Amino acid sequence: MEFPEGFENLIKEPRSFTRDLKFPAADKIRILDTTLRDGEQCPGVAFTPNQKLEIAKSLSAIGVHIIDLGFPGGSKSDEDAFDLILDAHRNGEISETTELLLTSRANRNDIDHILRVLLEKGLNPSEVTFFVFTSGSDLHVKYKLGKTLLKREGKSENALLDMPIEFFRNANIRMLTEIIELLKERGVESIEAGCGEDGSRADIDYIIELAQSAIKAGATRIAFADTIGVMTPQSVEFYFSRLRKAIGDIPLVTHCHDDFNLATINTITALGNGADIATCTVNGIGERAGNAALHSVVGALYALYNILIPRFDYERLNELSRLVENYSGIPLKVNEPIVGHNVYTHESGIHSAGMVIDYRIYGHVAPQLYGGKSRFIFGKHSGRNAVKHVLSQNSDILKNEEIMLDDDLVDRVLKHVKETREKNQREKSSERIIQRYYQVMDKLGINEDELIKIAVLVGRERGW
Repeated sequence: MEFPEGFENLIKEPRSFTRDLKFPAADKIRILDTTLRDGEQCPGVAFTPNQKLEIAKSLSAIGVHIIDLGFPGGSKSDEDAFDLILDAHRNGEISETTELLLTSRANRNDIDHILRVLLEKGLNPSEVTFFVFTSGSDLHVKYKLGKTLLKREGKSENALLDMPIEFFRNANIRMLTEIIELLKERGVESIEAGCGEDGSRADIDYIIELAQSAIKAGATRIAFADTIGVMTPQSVEFYFSRLRKAIGDIPLVTHCHDDFNLATINTITALGNGADIATCTVNGIGERAGNAALHSVVGALYALYNILIPRFDYERLNELSRLVENYSGIPLKVNEPIVGHNVYTHESGIHSAGMVIDYRIYGHVAPQLYGGKSRFIFGKHSGRNAVKHVLSQNSDILKNEEIMLDDDLVDRVLKHVKETREKNQREKSSERIIQRYYQVMDKLGINEDELIKIAVLVGRERGW
């Protein structure tokens, strides 16, 4: 409805608290989607090549700037997906302005394999970006990469416990920079250096040294990862402000995981402290608790920080979420922010009464902005106003059935709704739904017991 006072004069605008924060200009912020790599690492998720193609096309159509394709050729399925996406990129189904990112460890074998795949596809290495990463925290550098680094340096693996951290740090820098230099020699022009995995538990001075060494070797942008999702807005500010100062104008990528439900605010805080590229996945799918969710990051940036990313089609967020939900087999929470099935749905009598007046009484933005739709659902907490409102909107149907819409009908319908809901609860229909849900989730992958059964079956087939 039209408020004579003006809507803006009836509320305290949330953006008034964030307008003075220092963000990159909206047209400088870029979205890097890693649904096809990190997202597929979500337990039980395995996209087919055609599904990956459709997701990539949808990501390009909505306005995502960079699509992480992962490690092409790692399997027959990955190779087929890469072929399909590459063809779509060449024929315009995926915008030519959409950057394709290929991921590799700081490992010569990985690099050789990817370059060989590119050559077979007739693709110039300068047409794609390579994301090459290594570890950042001392825990990872010594105890995850330690044996690899010892071997590279001509040392015995038995020296792992005795060698000082400094040895592994220096060897790690040499490993990353040598790979970057190799990529440059092979004609790769765009290189994103991951500095480094588990960076959020690393010494900032070492991360800076790693990043500066990568840039000197030829990296064109730097990525910083909160690999296990332990960052807070305070630690984000600490790391990113210092890293930005140390690397100058080089693009800086933030990659946040959601182990404590902080990936969205951490990503936004990173953008306010030097990052200009935000890594997300559709629906936030990913390993453990997942990644920063695309819909939450771009939705909050607009609604709460007044950052409208140019040429990003916000109205397709709901459609994109449904696509990945169906392909992944991982359903969204019904109350998932922005794109959840029930996020614009109201049952409570108090809320429903307000929504009948104007959606802004119990909502800040129109659901249509994100491809959603306001609706009512009726149950234990429903009130007369919502029932009467919906019946009035469908009065033609009642009229055709020669049913008079009056207060008595409203009261009787409401009474029937409440009785039906209570009956369903007594019959424990909700419990059965939840049980079926987890049974289906378990079937998406192969659990440990099933793995043992497969091993026994395979062993018998081999005559053991």
